[in-house]
Amino acid sequence: MRAAVLSLLGTAYRAACPPGVDRVRFGRALAEDVADVLATLSGVDTLIAAIPSTVDDAKAVAMPGTPILEVSTPDGAFAELATRGYTEAALFTADVPDLPALLAAKPFSGLSTSDSAVVPSHGAGLVALATRLPRPGWLPSTVDLDTPDALDRLRAAAPGPRDLAVAPAWRRLRTPTDLAGLDPALEGWEATRALLSYG
Repeated sequence: MRAAVLSLLGTAYRAACPPGVDRVRFGRALAEDVADVLATLSGVDTLIAAIPSTVDDAKAVAMPGTPILEVSTPDGAFAELATRGYTEAALFTADVPDLPALLAAKPFSGLSTSDSAVVPSHGAGLVALATRLPRPGWLPSTVDLDTPDALDRLRAAAPGPRDLAVAPAWRRLRTPTDLAGLDPALEGWEATRALLSYG
C-alpha cells in the first residue's frame, strides 16, 4: 500500500502570501492545489498530516473521506502510516501548487529501487520526502521538508548512493516574490490561480 501525504506540519505554506490577500485563504488555496495533484496519482491513497493549528486547514481542503493524521513530525506521520499497513509513503510540502503530477509520482518510482527518495527544492529544503515503511533506521528523524540542508544530510546518512533516489528539483513558494515563477500557461493550480486572479 502506498500513501501520498500532504504535509500541513507547520504554517510555512502561508509565507508567500502577497499583500492584500488573506493568509489563511492563501495557504488553503495552495494546499488544495497540491492535494488535487496527489489525488491524481494511480494506486496511491491521499492523506493529510496536520498539527492542531492547521487541522482546520486540513479539513477545508480535504476531499470527502480523506484521512487527516494529527501528528507533530514527519517521523510521526510515517509511524502512523506504518501502523495502518502502508508499505511506502511520500510526504509533500503544501507550497508547490503547480507541482506536475509526473514529478509528484517520481518519489514512488524511486522507492522501487531505493529505501528513500526525495524531490529537492530549488534552494533549501525539499518538496517531497518518501520512504519505505517501516522507516529505515538510517533515515534521520530530525530531517523534514523545511530543513535547509536536508538533501546533504540525507545523502550523508544513506549507507550508499543507491539507498537514496533523487528526483529533479521543483520550486517552492517561500516569499511573495516567488509568485512570479507561477506560469499562467501551465495547467493546474486552479485554487491559487483563482485567488490571485491569474489568467
